[in-house]
Amino acid sequence: MMRVGVEVGGTFTDMVAIEGKTLRIVKVPSTPHSPDIGAFASLEAARVPLPAVSDLVHGSTVATNAILERRGAAIAFVTTRGFRDILFLQRQDRRQIYDLHYAKPAPPLRRRDCFEVTERIDAAGQVVTPLDEAAVVREILPALAAGGYTAVAICLLSAYASPVHEARLRALVEAALPGLRVTCSHDVACEFREFERASTTTLSAYVQPVIDTYIDRFETVLAAAGFRGSFSIMQSNGGRIPALGMRRSAITALFSGPAAGVIGAVRQAQRSGVGNVITFDMGGTSTDVSLVTAGQASLTPETEINGLPVRTPVLDIVSVGAGGGSLVWIDDGGMLRVGPRSAGADPGPACYGRGGTLPTITDAHVVRGTIRPDGFLGGTMQLDRDAAHRAFAEVAARLGMPIAAAAAAAIRLAVANIVRAIQVVSTERGRDPREYALLPFGGGGPLLAAEIAEELALREILIPPNPGVVSALGLVSADYVKVYGATRRMRLDTAVPDALREAYAGFFRQAEDEFRSHGLHEPLECALEADMRYVGQAFEIPVPVEAGALKTLSVADLAERFTEVHRRVYLHGGEPGRMVELVGLRFSARQKLPSLPTVQEWEVTGDRPACSLVTMATGDVVESRLLAATARTLDAPVTGPAMIEGYSSTVWVPPGWSAERDAANNIRMKRTG
Repeated sequence: MMRVGVEVGGTFTDMVAIEGKTLRIVKVPSTPHSPDIGAFASLEAARVPLPAVSDLVHGSTVATNAILERRGAAIAFVTTRGFRDILFLQRQDRRQIYDLHYAKPAPPLRRRDCFEVTERIDAAGQVVTPLDEAAVVREILPALAAGGYTAVAICLLSAYASPVHEARLRALVEAALPGLRVTCSHDVACEFREFERASTTTLSAYVQPVIDTYIDRFETVLAAAGFRGSFSIMQSNGGRIPALGMRRSAITALFSGPAAGVIGAVRQAQRSGVGNVITFDMGGTSTDVSLVTAGQASLTPETEINGLPVRTPVLDIVSVGAGGGSLVWIDDGGMLRVGPRSAGADPGPACYGRGGTLPTITDAHVVRGTIRPDGFLGGTMQLDRDAAHRAFAEVAARLGMPIAAAAAAAIRLAVANIVRAIQVVSTERGRDPREYALLPFGGGGPLLAAEIAEELALREILIPPNPGVVSALGLVSADYVKVYGATRRMRLDTAVPDALREAYAGFFRQAEDEFRSHGLHEPLECALEADMRYVGQAFEIPVPVEAGALKTLSVADLAERFTEVHRRVYLHGGEPGRMVELVGLRFSARQKLPSLPTVQEWEVTGDRPACSLVTMATGDVVESRLLAATARTLDAPVTGPAMIEGYSSTVWVPPGWSAERDAANNIRMKRTG
């Protein structure tokens, strides 16, 4: 049985194939104009026989790019009369309060594409004004037919409380216009907050035809190659879903790549018995960080893309524009900057020799000496050292310093940006980062890990084997997952525990039916979270409620759980007399897959010198020991300075640190001073 994961990143497309104890990995340049070309190129480069593949999991940036580049479908938006402008009015906040020319993020459609229907349902789910079906037939259907639309988003007021009008409106549209894809808010985001629900529904309708076309194209090539296994797509919530399921919920694929990386990192950390980790994925265009406590990655109920809110559960990941391909530049005030613009896959960093001339973090590493031009991708891709130096010449001249110093300054700035992102997911979430190990991966993660750990006063770093392809490994190790949400507004009283038990049973039945419809019949592992807050607060916090605790759950138990979480996040709570309310519920269902075998570091053949020169931040040049990532020497502690070279990444062990491989094939770095 061969399990394969293919993850499309901004610069490289990574492939991992596992059959028994045999591992194949490969990195090929991404093809942004058509990501599936890069995906199949990776399979071809690794000589993977598709008829022998039983399980193929794919993660890509197709949905994300469709929104960022505004290449989605032509869509219409239908809402309750009086709410036509909700997508444009948005929230009354300003992202840049001193910008006199500030404009709110633009939705992916025009005002003339927004239509109103007469109907009204209140927050309790009661019909106030019936749906005017005659007006729908007379006004809305002809407008949709004449508008040249590919899809329509339906988001009626309070449809989260009762979807009866949305369901009827969808039936009318599908009967009259069978070629039009219809997305309803109660299927995508069945929760209150009208603007966020409308935005999520609209974006889902916008990307769904793009995802459908992409999956069609992918499945056609697979079938022609003789593939007969299962084909799944990664979701933002850290789980996979069969391709058929993704055709109903494309919005869940927005951040599948970063989510896959977190899952792959968590699985590998668990092999070493480490439950508390800060994952740090430095790829080609960005760096993504996440906090994992007791082996569980945190979910957040909402994210945003291009400034627009998306109300769907995603792993709590913070991204910064500090990837290997991030451009190094000087702003109008003469200050050095890193990112968010990137050299991307084409032309890429200057050292790639593909026509790029602007300096990047990868070029800075080449200048510093922590990336050897002869050792990149196991020696299969030769880098141009002189091009990297030329790229930094202008920056160095404007800063009035040597090229090596300018490159070191760029790396220090990238480190500072990443440290700030880690503080957002740890300190600002009520967690002390010193209680966690740093787990770096991606092509650039292990190069900066020690410097980041020093800034945060962390004493341990855990580096997985093949760190540059951990996201692809996460794809094949991800379980099938579906997350459901619902609004349930109730004061915390004796009725709430029974309401939670009733909701759990309903969610479980819904999950069982959906999983079975996808051909998934194994037992489900389920979890429930209650979104709670003090009466008068604007936002809620998730309170875990284990399935085993539901049977005997009392009001006092729930209040105690809420107080504990509230104190951890806000440092106060539990004051006598403060009323608490339940706002919503979140239910996750998981079908676990068989564990992967222990992953070995990919063997790289070829000669390497015994040592290499590295320029430190102080300007001193040190002689660094060079080791292969598979070297037996790592079975005992190796003190820095040392560089550990593998196929997909290089580990930089600076002075004051040691590195040793453990029984799970992870490299554990610890401070020696």
